[in-house]
Amino acid sequence: MADEDARNVRRRKPAEQTPLQRALGLLTRREHSRRELSRKLTSRCVEAADVRSAVDRLEAEGWQSDTRFAEALVRSRASGGYGPLRIRAELSTHGLDREAITAAMATFDGDWTETACDLVRRRFGPARQIDPAQRRKIADFLIRRGFDAEAVRAASRLELEDWGGAA
Repeated sequence: MADEDARNVRRRKPAEQTPLQRALGLLTRREHSRRELSRKLTSRCVEAADVRSAVDRLEAEGWQSDTRFAEALVRSRASGGYGPLRIRAELSTHGLDREAITAAMATFDGDWTETACDLVRRRFGPARQIDPAQRRKIADFLIRRGFDAEAVRAASRLELEDWGGAA
């Protein structure tokens, strides 16, 4: 009989989590913006007042920070080969204001043009002659990735010696 009771204990549903516990669970996995965290809690059928209360408390206690989220997103996207225009657009979808976006973008300590050039070298392989069609292909790729005109122009005009190879 004791063995049967032990099985029943294991089959019980876990206790319902509070909105604060749910939010904290999301934040332990990765940083979230205030807007994103609120949206995820709302999609899990948490009342709007409870969502605001939970997110406010987590922000006050330092668990949630839009600044920290923005800086992490800039690092992540830049290392993933995305340019400043795309990263800025993504940050704005998270409800961050211009000042927060500008501050987060300022934390990037690299050179966007060099990042674009490195991306072209990795994506398009070893050095070779670049014809106009290949230049257009490179430019289109970089534009989709969110690089500005200056970086696109520099990266699509790489000469053979710039690729690290010999002519």
